[in-house]
Amino acid sequence: MLGTAYGASLSVTPLELAALHFGKREIGSLAICFACGIIAMSIPAGALVRRVSARTTLVGSLLAYALAVALFPLQTTWTGTAIVRALDGASSVGVWVACETVLLARADASNKAIVMSLYAMAIAIGYVLGSGLARALVLVTDYAHVFFVASALAVATCALVVPRLDRDAHAGGGEVGEHARASGTLAILWRIKTSCFATFSYGYFQASVVLFLPLYLIEHKHVAERDTTIMTALFAGGMLVFSPLAARLGHRLGHLRVMAGLASVGVLMILGFVFLSSWPLMCGAIFVAGATLASISPVSLALQGHVTARADYSRANALYNACYAAGMLLGPPISGAIMTSKGGPAMLYHFAAMWVAFVLAAILFATDDPKSSRNPSGDGVEFGP
Repeated sequence: MLGTAYGASLSVTPLELAALHFGKREIGSLAICFACGIIAMSIPAGALVRRVSARTTLVGSLLAYALAVALFPLQTTWTGTAIVRALDGASSVGVWVACETVLLARADASNKAIVMSLYAMAIAIGYVLGSGLARALVLVTDYAHVFFVASALAVATCALVVPRLDRDAHAGGGEVGEHARASGTLAILWRIKTSCFATFSYGYFQASVVLFLPLYLIEHKHVAERDTTIMTALFAGGMLVFSPLAARLGHRLGHLRVMAGLASVGVLMILGFVFLSSWPLMCGAIFVAGATLASISPVSLALQGHVTARADYSRANALYNACYAAGMLLGPPISGAIMTSKGGPAMLYHFAAMWVAFVLAAILFATDDPKSSRNPSGDGVEFGP
């Protein structure tokens, strides 16, 4: 339901901003405000889950998101819009941390990856449905009503959450035991460092590609502008098709090993855009990139659930989402600067280099994965009694 609200509102956000006569630089700065909201609220969201429960955090975040999305079309100044976008980001990360904490806690050792892939798929399907809903609404009304409908969906989600989620649902059992001792924040960050590197890389890549890959294809590969509109659907379609298989492979072969393999294939797809000249082949590369790079996220969350104590789930998820937002914040300005000064191929090479760095980190820190043959303890974690 929240994915549908996201899909509907995001489909018309650039159109609404253009209608308010914001320039490209101002629109880019508003995207930074959204990412800053995520970063600012990531750690406090984890603390809220521990203090007041996942359900309370989830409901409060959903209501805050509903308020932000309803206020968005009512703004007429950059300052007002920036505040609302920051609230959007802050409330969104509250939802993510609460949901991911509950899901990891309720999933057992054998199905954490499958559960997290279903979570990612549900959001992706919502994006598709929301985009279609927005397209239908703009045929009969104005952009503002799309945001109001998205707000109503968020409020309706609260009606689903309140009676069906336990008030104290903020953690659960796991491989580390029901009474595992909570760790310090730095210790948690070190334990989940490869998952955080993965989500930082994905946030960096995703935020940059959405903005600059269509421009690269239009300018350098002479792809028709209208053809680039299917890129998001192809990328999401690849993830929807392959993420369940990636989840099963992660459980069987080791999550970190599968993540490194997915990133390696993704690197080849990125480099393909430098050398390919056929649009159908590039469409195939986009689909495979979605199947590999987008499927890393649920597998990395599953790995995090395996190596983190039950008491640390909320803080681990907060750190994980902060790294994702940091990638979203840094990716577009750096990628844009590289594309402007060095050209489109250089931008693609730097994406590939980042994912190669992740693959090397996955090899170097292979013992982060409990299933690693280099892990002498066989569990990848060292918790106190």
